[in-house]
Amino acid sequence: MSLSRHIDAEEVIQKSKDAPHTQAYRQVHERRSIHQSWSRDEDAQGVPKYSMPEVGIPSKAAYQLLHDETQLDGNPLLNLASFVHTWMPEEANKLIMENINKNQVDLDEYPAATIIHNRCISMIASLWKAPSVGKVIGTSTAGSSEAIMLGGLAMKKRWQEARKAAGKDFYHPNIVFGSNAQVALEKFARYFDVECRLVPVKASNNYVMDPKDAVQFIDENTIGVMVILGSTYTGHFENVAEMSELLDELQSKTGLDIPIHVDGASGAFVAPFAYPSLKWGFDIPRVVSINTSGHKFGLVYAGLGWVLWRDESFLNKDLVFELHYLGSVEYSFTLNFSKPASPIIAQMFNFLNLGFEGYRKIAIKDLRNARLLSRALEKTYFKVLSNIHLVIPGRDEDDDPESYEPGLPVVSFKLSDEFKEKYPHVQQVWIQSMLRTKGWIVPNYNGPEGAKDTEMLRVVGKHLIFTYLRRCYIPHSVVVRETLSEDLTERLIADIIDTTESMMSESGSQILQASSQTSHQADREHGRPDKSNFGDTVEDAQKQAGFSRQC
Repeated sequence: MSLSRHIDAEEVIQKSKDAPHTQAYRQVHERRSIHQSWSRDEDAQGVPKYSMPEVGIPSKAAYQLLHDETQLDGNPLLNLASFVHTWMPEEANKLIMENINKNQVDLDEYPAATIIHNRCISMIASLWKAPSVGKVIGTSTAGSSEAIMLGGLAMKKRWQEARKAAGKDFYHPNIVFGSNAQVALEKFARYFDVECRLVPVKASNNYVMDPKDAVQFIDENTIGVMVILGSTYTGHFENVAEMSELLDELQSKTGLDIPIHVDGASGAFVAPFAYPSLKWGFDIPRVVSINTSGHKFGLVYAGLGWVLWRDESFLNKDLVFELHYLGSVEYSFTLNFSKPASPIIAQMFNFLNLGFEGYRKIAIKDLRNARLLSRALEKTYFKVLSNIHLVIPGRDEDDDPESYEPGLPVVSFKLSDEFKEKYPHVQQVWIQSMLRTKGWIVPNYNGPEGAKDTEMLRVVGKHLIFTYLRRCYIPHSVVVRETLSEDLTERLIADIIDTTESMMSESGSQILQASSQTSHQADREHGRPDKSNFGDTVEDAQKQAGFSRQC
């Protein structure tokens, strides 16, 4: 397999090695001369990259080979783009390793893990103001993507049941959500044959779905509306309460009873702590299900999601399987069967270790620092698109998040019109590219459907610790976690200033343009599908929007 577009790198490497007789001499010499306990590279040399080796290598050599190669990954400490959490206390890491070999689905074999799982569900239900009547039910998942699939499937099955009972067509379901949706929502629609009705977003509504626009997309085939609590683009919360009120009005006029699923992938672990008076959860009767990511603001490592239904009646029986072969009678209603128990135990560790007050302190600190960064950006070359720094009329500019517009601790921004007019040769994407050369990972992307011409940078603020802002040339936002020390923060600011200033001159821009085009990694791209092999797409195929695009 070629490692490059034009040159077979494997062939070049082989031809560049010593002649066979020289290699044999070298290998014999190395076996004689190298100390027996040191074979860091020799045991792994010649191991094939794209086929399984006929004979394995020692475990230490395999470890060293992979350890060295993974050092080429970006540093999670400097990843200011991702919502995914990357650090936990030593005690949590210890618990994870102690339970890493447990399969959560083996309920009878691991009863303690099962009880911890159920306690997590109960705690989350309380956090989301679940009603005391009825029985809340939920499950852990492999991130919010699986959780969204389950929430959508439950709505589809209930809609189909109602349509069958009424003797009506049940083959053409549709679902409504904003074009700012994360790709998992679109995947649900396409994978499970549900028409995706994307509500275009607009700058006047902060690039999120306007409930008044969403109502126009609803008809008798609508299985539900997905409302996003924390847009991936800008961190804004969509208005769940307003959406519910409009659906109440729609039902009174048409008889259509449309449920709401809240995609709280990030916001469902922020809103309860930062905005306790905000109505968005199960205290709104029309909200039938909510999902979240434990691995985002739940502060657990990647791979954990949660989905809860306000009552068992909203989890359709067609999604539940009764199992009789794991030692006892159990019930399963997930897409993924086997899953690790350790992330669930890590989630419980956080609940016990932090408690409500601990999570609240973290949310307040994250938002405080995100506000600081937002203000600094607006005083320089940028327009900030997120609004968690904007004071609500009648409130004071204090440390209470409820004094400001609600949203995630995310700073989304773009180069100001004044800057672009003064430096028309500058491309905003260069900021992303040049910060990456310094180790910082900050994304640059286009806006969603209805705002595709808007290019924005984004930083997810997890424990931003900005304490030193003497030179305010800061060009964009950053995801900063509690592991970012004051020293690293100062380094980040200096790097941003340096990058911004280097773009302003014509000569500097030429260098930036050339260096930003050198990110091709051939062997990574080999694993990508070739569009030419997909076949022709039918004309009425579902379109994609937002981060995703139709292949």
